[in-house]
Amino acid sequence: MFDLPKYGDGICLARLAELLDALGIDRARLQRSSVVVTGSNGKGSTAAMCAAIGRAYGLRTGLFTSPHLLRFNERIRIDDAEIGDDDFARCKQRVETTIAAISQQRGEQFGAFEALFALACLYFEEKECEFIVFEAGIGGRYDPVRLVGALQTCVTSVDYEHVELLGNSLELIVSDKSDACASGGAIIYGENCRGLRRHLLEYNRHRGVTSLFVRDEIGIDGESASPSGQRFDFQFSHHDYRGIEMRLLGAVQFNNAAIAVTLFLLWLQGAQPSKAPERIEQAIRAGLRETRWPGRLEIIAQDPLTVIDVGHTPDGIRQSLASLKAIHGGDNWILVTGASGDKKANEIVGSLAPSFDTIICTAAYHKGANPHDIAAAARLANPAADVQVTATIEEAVRLASALAAARKRKLYVAGGLFLAIEYATAARGGRVQDLRFF
Repeated sequence: MFDLPKYGDGICLARLAELLDALGIDRARLQRSSVVVTGSNGKGSTAAMCAAIGRAYGLRTGLFTSPHLLRFNERIRIDDAEIGDDDFARCKQRVETTIAAISQQRGEQFGAFEALFALACLYFEEKECEFIVFEAGIGGRYDPVRLVGALQTCVTSVDYEHVELLGNSLELIVSDKSDACASGGAIIYGENCRGLRRHLLEYNRHRGVTSLFVRDEIGIDGESASPSGQRFDFQFSHHDYRGIEMRLLGAVQFNNAAIAVTLFLLWLQGAQPSKAPERIEQAIRAGLRETRWPGRLEIIAQDPLTVIDVGHTPDGIRQSLASLKAIHGGDNWILVTGASGDKKANEIVGSLAPSFDTIICTAAYHKGANPHDIAAAARLANPAADVQVTATIEEAVRLASALAAARKRKLYVAGGLFLAIEYATAARGGRVQDLRFF
């Protein structure tokens, strides 16, 4: 995409601010129109739901997310339409030219994610977006999204990830993510952050930041799930919505949906204080009902039933597995698994393997850990399982299909984002080698 490293020199905030100014980005307008989503797991789903509510309310809505699953354009959307190749190329040229001038002047190199963030801001401003949802890349303190200056942000969840950058404790990690919020704003914390409540209240106190927690200030009740969708009741302040429906599956999506709704309500309260309550409720119901977000307990085939999940942290893996069992039952599954070499492969596989008596271990082309190491971790976690190894994703698809037919089983593909997406691509007849990740 850009002839730049993934990360630039040191902390990016000063040079990125200079880039936004040079591109003519109205940063005051950007702040007024935007919310920011941070967190360890659930950021993409939460951002997608919040953007869908904005669209349903009638706002021209931008959405910036990462990573992409199939093509770069997925990362930048307006009203759920990916940025077109021509617009991408035109904006890219402007950003590259401006970066070259600033880099020469400052003697610093930009990173590719910084460039992509600036491109999104430029595109959203050109298209006059009224509401924009930005998903953070890593953390929040030094992530490009901090320059949005959003007064409404969230931390969907906290888990041990990127500890070399964010810190080696949950307190340090959640503090870093919280810093995406501007002083005087509000942060919505997901359910698994409640154990850090006292720390966060003190951390945010002197910045004048309001801390709101799912299951405390934000109520969820009446949860129910089926293979076709989920329902729940939502309460926040004077808002009380019963029987909200959504198509995204998994118990964690109740948390994500409650955050998305609250985030939009807080933003709308500041942006449009004289609002019609019935119109807001209609937008919330329609937005959640219409949200699609691939890769999250996604059914990619019915014969055999094949479910993929792109979760890639241990906590996310465990939550998705529990939801799979609750929605589709816990019996008669074959697990296809692997993990990225830079992830906690032993912990990820150890969380999955005990629930399956047949396990196929493989490696994604992109960053995949050695499948024999994955198999060793699976055998350690479940010595009684039939553990088989394939060298490639394509071989895993063929073996999984054969075993599922012979044993009348369902297939669950989990362990990492690259594994799940490469498997889905191969299963649909696509060329995995054509995928380009970032």
